[in-house]
Amino acid sequence: MTHTAKPRARALGLPFTGRTGPFNAITDVEGITVGFRTIVEETPRPGRKLPVRTGVTAILPHSESPTPVPVYAGVHRFNGNGEMTGTHWIEDGGTFLGPVMITSTHGVGITHHATIRWMLERYASTYEVGDFLWLMPVVAETYDGVLSDINGMPVTEADARAALENLSSGPVAEGNCGGGTGMIAYGFKGGTGTASRVVTVGDKDYTIGTLVQANHGQRDWLTVCGVPVGKHLQDNTPQSQLKERGSIIVVIATDLPMAPHQLKRLARRAAIGIGRNGTPGGNNSGDIFLAFSTANPQPMAHRAPALLALDMVNDEHLDPVYLAAVESVEEAVVNAMLAAKDSGGTPHDRLRVDAIRHDELVAVMKRYGRHADAPVT
Repeated sequence: MTHTAKPRARALGLPFTGRTGPFNAITDVEGITVGFRTIVEETPRPGRKLPVRTGVTAILPHSESPTPVPVYAGVHRFNGNGEMTGTHWIEDGGTFLGPVMITSTHGVGITHHATIRWMLERYASTYEVGDFLWLMPVVAETYDGVLSDINGMPVTEADARAALENLSSGPVAEGNCGGGTGMIAYGFKGGTGTASRVVTVGDKDYTIGTLVQANHGQRDWLTVCGVPVGKHLQDNTPQSQLKERGSIIVVIATDLPMAPHQLKRLARRAAIGIGRNGTPGGNNSGDIFLAFSTANPQPMAHRAPALLALDMVNDEHLDPVYLAAVESVEEAVVNAMLAAKDSGGTPHDRLRVDAIRHDELVAVMKRYGRHADAPVT
């Protein structure tokens, strides 16, 4: 996938702390790949009035495996004005099987359908005659109806499959890509963002990687590394006056062995991560978080033995893991905004939404002494 050319948070001199993986991305967790399908059509489709700016993001754990691999997981609903499929079974069973997909609100159904078909085809040779297949992928959404013709339902099965067929490791594209193409964060252009942290537990290093689809917050709330940036970047544009009408999906992945109840607690920490950027979790926001571990790979349940062995971290060692998750979520949101590009403003649009200006952000950070080039006071 193509990595954004715009500077990310650390390259811009923002003082985020913690040790990152080599890509500072969710793909720093071994075995995880990410794919995108980005749809941008500035001219409305026949019979429609609005442009299309939407897409699909795919995240696949154990991507090298020729068979589906269940992963232990936990979920948290911070504010529930949104959708993430499969969460009831994650709550009860503690696992999910297959990709995690993120798209537009009205694209959930077709993405779910397409993902099941993709799984049936990808893993067809692993199923035996008589197998009772039961697939429930995780599909999440945020609302892109301000910048895209959401009611035209532009996401198709082919689009969802394209994201799955473009899975790759390494650097991850950010900003206006995949499901994040038409998203808005804090009155600026938002979208897809990612970050990672490396922590030492016992005598071994483990990775916590985060990917967000940021479509939440309002301008006056925006805080970056403790600086009330949004209060300094006020203007009279319609975008800066937008109220909270979006959502944020957070996916936290790790290779640390964790049981489902521990992963549920890890997912909760995403609320602190997004809170550091200023949002209180608005009433109209769907703030839904998923955490999963690639450790403890198991066969599918109907082929597994009666008794399963499970490694899990001692709870007494989780504090640095929680901090790593909080920090990576906070940074991923900022990375999404820094990578984003201006969107809208055509004669067909309701609104133009500009990306945050790097120079203006840096100027505010320097005023507070919170920039790598700022004098120490």
